[in-house]
Amino acid sequence: MNSVVMDRAGARVLLQGNEAIARGALEGGVRFCAGYPGNPSSEIIETLAKAAKELPIYVEWSVNEKVALEAATAASFSGLRAIACMKQNGVNVASDFLTNLTLSGTKGGMVLVSCDDPGGISSTNEEDARLFAVLADIPLLEPSTPQEALEMTRWAFELSEHISNVVMLRSVSRLSHTRADVVFGPMQETSSRPYFDPSVPFHTFPVLAKHEARHQKLEKARSLFEESHFNSYKGPEAPELLVIASGCAWNYVVEAVETMGLEERVGVLKLGTVWPLPVKFLERHLRTAPKVLFAEDVDPFVENHVKAYASQLGSQLGIKSFYGRGSGHLTPYGELTPGRIMELFSEILHLPMRRDGLSEQLSRAIEGKVPPREFGFCPGCPHRGSYYAIKTALAWDRRRGFVSGDIGCYTMGIWPTGFTQVKSVHAMGSGLGLACGYGKLERFGFDQPVITVVGDSTFYHAGIPALVNAKFNGSDILLVILDNSATAMTGFQPHPGTGVTAMGHEADPVDMVELCRSLGIEVVVADPYEMKKTARILYELMKKDGQRVMVLKRKCALVQAKEGGFPYLMRVDQELCLGEACGCGRYCTRIFRCPGLIWDKEQGRAKIDDVICVGCGICSEICPQGAILKEAR
Repeated sequence: MNSVVMDRAGARVLLQGNEAIARGALEGGVRFCAGYPGNPSSEIIETLAKAAKELPIYVEWSVNEKVALEAATAASFSGLRAIACMKQNGVNVASDFLTNLTLSGTKGGMVLVSCDDPGGISSTNEEDARLFAVLADIPLLEPSTPQEALEMTRWAFELSEHISNVVMLRSVSRLSHTRADVVFGPMQETSSRPYFDPSVPFHTFPVLAKHEARHQKLEKARSLFEESHFNSYKGPEAPELLVIASGCAWNYVVEAVETMGLEERVGVLKLGTVWPLPVKFLERHLRTAPKVLFAEDVDPFVENHVKAYASQLGSQLGIKSFYGRGSGHLTPYGELTPGRIMELFSEILHLPMRRDGLSEQLSRAIEGKVPPREFGFCPGCPHRGSYYAIKTALAWDRRRGFVSGDIGCYTMGIWPTGFTQVKSVHAMGSGLGLACGYGKLERFGFDQPVITVVGDSTFYHAGIPALVNAKFNGSDILLVILDNSATAMTGFQPHPGTGVTAMGHEADPVDMVELCRSLGIEVVVADPYEMKKTARILYELMKKDGQRVMVLKRKCALVQAKEGGFPYLMRVDQELCLGEACGCGRYCTRIFRCPGLIWDKEQGRAKIDDVICVGCGICSEICPQGAILKEAR
């Protein structure tokens, strides 16, 4: 049995933070679950999809985050408890519907989970999605541990039904992907039958009245937050320094206090109900300390709102010194760390900074023993072949063409692994949207060819509207869809083109080739492993005008490896390889850079690393001497 679905209250299980959120949803009686894959949120829906094999719940990977929230909301309108999960970028996509939904309100418990990515570990930004809670006037919960993630998620459904509105729960990368023991609560019955009552419509009109009601709902949440056990204080009655911490930053503060032995000098106020602020609870503690430090990721969200509230109290609180991201004592970007908190403690409390030299010792211990690593495509990745073909076609064209990129594994085309071909990357689908603009600049003298690349999952998510826009407005656009048959960057989740759903059910795939052709657009399908052939096709397409689509279809190398592997055994003929005398400047290992193709310094020749090479065979096309050979397995 899947441990997450055990109906055994009191069981202690090691869970990832995202798994704990999923368990909390199950304990909260969730029936409908939707999301779009994106690190660091993906495991929530994946865990729920596995649970659907044993529990009466529905789980889907939606085509994008807006649709995920809309689909889950339909369940809520029908009386079922529902959850929508996404990363911070996805909240942007869903925000148009979110800010309308919170006017109409909800029926069944409706929880929106945003997993933010401080430091931009796997994202194009490190946006703080908590701001949407203020924008939409909805309660915001921020857990610090997997146990809290479970309990807050479970309670969020009750809170949502209590105020008849969406509740937002915010995780971050470190919490979503950490593991800890979690104690289970009981599972709720999920036998309710969905019914939409036509006498109680859900819409935003009259807007003014609905906006007023939204604020009243928020005040109901605030009254509960004032006594919530998710908020706590630990420390002396009158601390020299009060630290107000939320989310994962609370763990760093506790570690710093214990490490420096400051339990009698520093008080730690843990804030789990982040918005609306429990102002009475905060006021009681703000009165006790002359100095206040805020610890949170990423923006000074709590800091700014607490300082605004403190300013309203004026002389009642007395003069306070505030420290945090907003004050400039912490950088307004990147993740917090225990070390940075300790440095700030030393600065504020006038203590010598204790350094144990551990990092210096570690650096000396590993010096020269860890090989340098860079971002790179996997051995056999079709994107390497795609970018090689694009690079070749652009070089033949000689008009200083470039690539407008998008989000996925292929984003690494900005680095040497993709021959630095990608020159712009922003939001999902934006590469194609930008190309629509470039495609209308000819009247101003713009004559550079632009190739825009998009992955298969991203094409379904956000590329289709831009392609329709190109057709409607007559943009000169060359779209290359890098179809590797998976949402590979986030864990191989299915999408509309794969023919399988999140719950493992077979589905009719949406044929992207026929979809594009239905718009009256020329479509060519090619294999990125056939780099020379692909480059020639691209070169010919670049000469044409209008909308053209090229689908480079080849499964992700990791998927191919699971499904039977690759056809070739590769070797370098040491007699044919001229090494440094070739005149190519070691093009094979210095430029092409497949990790399975390496330079043997002792022999002065290229060779195949048999451990890493998968046998895709594409490197055989790049050697001017024909020294790289492929043989059938």
